[in-house]
Amino acid sequence: MKKLFLITIFILSGVFSTQAQEETFDLTIEITGMDTDTGKVFIALYNNKENFLKSSKDTKGTNAVVKNKKAVAYFKGLKKGEYAVSLFHDENDNNKMDTRIFGIPKEPYGFSNDATGFMGPPKFKDAKFILNSDKTISISVD
Repeated sequence: MKKLFLITIFILSGVFSTQAQEETFDLTIEITGMDTDTGKVFIALYNNKENFLKSSKDTKGTNAVVKNKKAVAYFKGLKKGEYAVSLFHDENDNNKMDTRIFGIPKEPYGFSNDATGFMGPPKFKDAKFILNSDKTISISVD
């Protein structure tokens, strides 16, 4: 009887732990449109409109090396949901986006869905996409 009880507990704990694990997906971002191979591309991944274009604990970031005027970035183990990407090509490799007067970027930048804004950056709703399987997206910098 004790063995049967232990086997039942073992099986049930396996079922509950399997259900508790969330399915995750991988995102590949292919970046094109660079004029030079110098510097690197900084990429930010946002999971809601509240933190879009802001630094928060929910924002994930990485950078990618530019080769043949292209770059590729990877995010692994992401939960199913809505996401948006912003990025810029740090051509002079000073680890920041250089801007002109009024904050207009000097360096190439881009957003998921190649979204653009009017007199400023796009809205989250224009840049968002659904991640519900492994996915590859393409972004061209301007």
